[in-house]
Amino acid sequence: MAGRVIVIGGGAAGLLAAGTAAERGAEVVLLEKNDILAKKIRISGKGRCNITNAVSIKDFIPHYPGNGKFLYSALTRFTNQDLLTLLARYGINTKVERGQRVFPESDDAHQVAETLAGFAKDRGVVFRMNSKAVKLCASDGQIEGVETSTGYYDANRVIIATGGASYPGTGSTGDGYRLAAALGHSVVSPFPALVPLRTKETWVQQVSGLSLKNVLATINKGNDAKSARSEFGEMQFAHFGVTGPTILTLSRQVSLWLQEGCAVTLCIDLKPALSDTQLDLRIQRDFEQVQRKQFKNSLGRLLPKSLIPVIVDLSRIDPEKPVHQITRSERQNLVKLLKGLKLSIAGTLPLSAAIVTAGGICVKEINPRTMESRLIRGLYFAGEVIDVDGVTGGFNLQAAFSTGRLAGISAVEGN
Repeated sequence: MAGRVIVIGGGAAGLLAAGTAAERGAEVVLLEKNDILAKKIRISGKGRCNITNAVSIKDFIPHYPGNGKFLYSALTRFTNQDLLTLLARYGINTKVERGQRVFPESDDAHQVAETLAGFAKDRGVVFRMNSKAVKLCASDGQIEGVETSTGYYDANRVIIATGGASYPGTGSTGDGYRLAAALGHSVVSPFPALVPLRTKETWVQQVSGLSLKNVLATINKGNDAKSARSEFGEMQFAHFGVTGPTILTLSRQVSLWLQEGCAVTLCIDLKPALSDTQLDLRIQRDFEQVQRKQFKNSLGRLLPKSLIPVIVDLSRIDPEKPVHQITRSERQNLVKLLKGLKLSIAGTLPLSAAIVTAGGICVKEINPRTMESRLIRGLYFAGEVIDVDGVTGGFNLQAAFSTGRLAGISAVEGN
C-alpha cells in the first residue's frame, strides 16, 4: 500500500482528490462534516450543474481574475476533456450551451454528484460522514494527523478541500482557512466574487424577475471613466437589484471597489447593437406607426412590457403626451436613457450568497506543480479553499476538479 491519505471535504475537489489517491494505491479516508456528499454541486447551475467550459484549455487562464496563472499546471495535467472522459466512463453524456458552458445531458446536478461519489467509492475510499475536522496535527514541519469531531486519524498526507465561505448551508463555512492558519498559513480575507448586486434605486422591484439578453453592462468607480469594465450578455433584475451572468462576472471588481469605499455605478446599454443615431431613427420609425398613441403606450416594440413604465417615468416625458408631439430633445434624451440606464450600487449580497469565494489560502505558500504546502510537508490544498477564483461559465468547477486531481496524484507520488 502507498500509505494513508486523509481528504477533508467531500465536494468536487475532495472527491476527485480522494478517488485519484485511492486509484494510485493509497488508503484514503474522506472526512465530510455533512450527512451527504457534494451538496454544493447538487445545487450548482440552478440544479443543472455547469460542469466545465468547452473552450481550449490553453484559453482557460484569462477566465480566472483571481491568480489564474497559479492554475496552469493543474489545468494542463487534468483538462476539461480529461474530466469529460472520466464522466463519460460513468455514463454521463454532456452538451455544450451558450458561452461554451458544458452541462450533463440529463440537466441533473445530482447525477454529477453521485457519479463523482461513485468514482471515489469504486476505488475504495472510506467515507466518514458527519465528521468535522477540528485540528491538523504537525511536528517539525510535517503533517501527522487530523483531529475530528468523531476521533483522531494518523496520516502523513492530508488534503484540505473544504471549499470557501459561500453557501454555508452546503458546509462551506471557512473551516479550511482556520485549519491552515493554525499551522502558519496566510489567509487572504475572503470576499464575494460571483455575487448579485444591491442597488439604491427601488424601481428594480417593479421589474423583478425580468431577464434581458444581449445587453452591455458597464461598471464605473466614481467618476473615473478609465475604470470602466464591461460585459455583454444576459442579466436579470431582482427585488434587491441585479444579477445574471454579466452582473456576476462584474461583481468581483465591484466588491473590490466597495472595499475601497468607492461609489460604484452600473450603466446598462439596452440596445448595444445600435448607435445613438441608429436608435434615434428606429424610435422615429416606431413613433410614425403609433403617432396618435400616448407615449406610455408607444414603446411596445422596443422594450419588454414590464420595463416600459420604468423607462417612461425615468424619461421625464409626460406619459399622456401623444407621440407626434414629442420633441426632438425629448426623443434624444430617451435615446440616452436606453443607451445608458444607470443604477447606483449600494452593495453586494453577503458572502454567504456568493456563488464563489475570492480570497483563501495564499497561493505563494502552495506549490502550483503539486498543490503541496510550502510550509508543512504532506499538507495539500484543492478547490475553492485556495485564493483562486474564476468567472461564471464552468471555470470554477474545472479549477476544483483539476486541483483536486493534482493534489490526489501528488499526495501519493510525493512520498
